[in-house]
Amino acid sequence: MRALIQRVLQASVQIGGQNKAQIGPGLLVFLGISGQDRTEDGVWLSKKIAGLRIFGDAEGKMNLSVKEVEGDILLISQFTLYANTLKGNRPSFVAAAPPAQAFPLYEEFIHQLEQELGKSVYTGEFGADMQVQLLNNGPVTIG
Repeated sequence: MRALIQRVLQASVQIGGQNKAQIGPGLLVFLGISGQDRTEDGVWLSKKIAGLRIFGDAEGKMNLSVKEVEGDILLISQFTLYANTLKGNRPSFVAAAPPAQAFPLYEEFIHQLEQELGKSVYTGEFGADMQVQLLNNGPVTIG
């Protein structure tokens, strides 16, 4: 699994012109799932994301996690994180898991991340054409 994590002041996702989800301060997480990924990968990654110390403490040091600051998470599935651009100009996505394999892992990941945070995770819609807006805070982006 690959995650692109952005610390945000706010983020939202629209599908078909309708608001699906929005958050205030927290993390926007783009998640890609490969054909090699298993449930254990999601368990490890959800713990890592929930525990990343990328929020400022009283002295302004990045020393607090999203859980400690009681921030929200907006999770967006994004198979394009597995794009291979080594040959030609058209990306290849053969490393990305097919939807039938990726969707159950995506749902397990949501459940695991909610357990780590102790609250609900906001999401887009798996496989949908989504429009994501964000106000990056910092900017802080972790890949």
